[in-house]
Amino acid sequence: MPAADRTRWGDALLAVLERMHLEPAATVAATVDDALRPLGLTAEALIVDLAQVLMHPVPIGTGSLVAEPVAVENTLAGRAYQLGKVVAGTDDGGTRLLWVPMVAGSERVGVLRVLLGPQVADDAELRRWLRALAGLVGHAMAARLPHSIGLQQLRAGGLSPASELMWQLLGTRTFVAGPVVISALLEPSDQVAGDAYDYCLDGGVELGVFDGAGHDIAAGLSTTLAVTAIRNARRRGIVELPDQARQADALLAEVGPPGFVTAVLARLDTETGDLSYLLAGHPAPLLIREGRVVKELALPPRPPLGIGGPGVPMPAELVGHEQLQPGDRLLLYSDGVVEARDEQGRFFGEQRLIDLTERAELDALPAPETLRRLVAAVLAHQHGRLQDDATLLMLEWASDRGDGRTLAELSAGRPAVTR
Repeated sequence: MPAADRTRWGDALLAVLERMHLEPAATVAATVDDALRPLGLTAEALIVDLAQVLMHPVPIGTGSLVAEPVAVENTLAGRAYQLGKVVAGTDDGGTRLLWVPMVAGSERVGVLRVLLGPQVADDAELRRWLRALAGLVGHAMAARLPHSIGLQQLRAGGLSPASELMWQLLGTRTFVAGPVVISALLEPSDQVAGDAYDYCLDGGVELGVFDGAGHDIAAGLSTTLAVTAIRNARRRGIVELPDQARQADALLAEVGPPGFVTAVLARLDTETGDLSYLLAGHPAPLLIREGRVVKELALPPRPPLGIGGPGVPMPAELVGHEQLQPGDRLLLYSDGVVEARDEQGRFFGEQRLIDLTERAELDALPAPETLRRLVAAVLAHQHGRLQDDATLLMLEWASDRGDGRTLAELSAGRPAVTR
């Protein structure tokens, strides 16, 4: 790429950066398109819905949508979204275009659809600039999402009140920091009531999956209290998992009426790979190593959160320990995954979950895409409508990234497994 073109690209990115600070959500897409036109490019941003089924074009200014939604499955745009790679194609008129993954850090937001003028060369440097631009746009969209009804309607227009409460509680679905990749999903995204996930990274990693009893907003309130108690305990310096669980017991009992929440809590030392975990009436996590589920991290569970008050018997061993190896993945899930039933009443089951997880490992899929496909399989088992909330959380520990991958590459994929 000539030096003059690099200068024009720098000017375009600076223009986007300078305007993004103050632009409302309604004009972000137009800002990007304006910045690219002097380079012989036109752009359109598409934001993915919560269910990761469709990507919706973001209106330019106050005008109407410039295209129909695009499916995540079986499209070039969807391939770019799924694999985190730039994908080439053409529009109906034969004009060359690129689908560019749009991310906020490591969180998948959607894609940019970029049309290339006749004088523009599709080369590695162009794609590098477009990736940088797509990252800017992804951050801008994510930052404006909580404050934009328009973007919220595109992303999740039909949430139930219980689901609205739960999504306000949750962090981003994918996060990468140092040697750690965390990704999580909840379904049904528009009706989830009692399931939740939680994580934080500060030196080590702490995470959990929660499942409140029931399928209504009361279950969501119990789960919200449990997650709040765990977070508050961490911030007050309470580091032991049993002590954190007791804080949740106390808060649920204090607020009442009686409600309980099953949970798995875990802590990973990212320097050594030492994993500690506690089960509170919850399914045991699965350990994935070199493409296979090698074990279930089971130990006698303590009672669910909210039930383990004073005088309640507890197992002798509350905390389990496992030594992770570089590249290991840990899969946490709620019972709504394995207990999903088809029309004959057959469970989805743990073995099917294991088989599909190992298949995703063979395909070297990134953690977010592994979970998306697992959830799609659970939904297909129940013909698209779950009878219970289903939550999946995957943790990958890459140690010191000795394979040389960047953080972006860690969230976008992993070396293929050979057997």
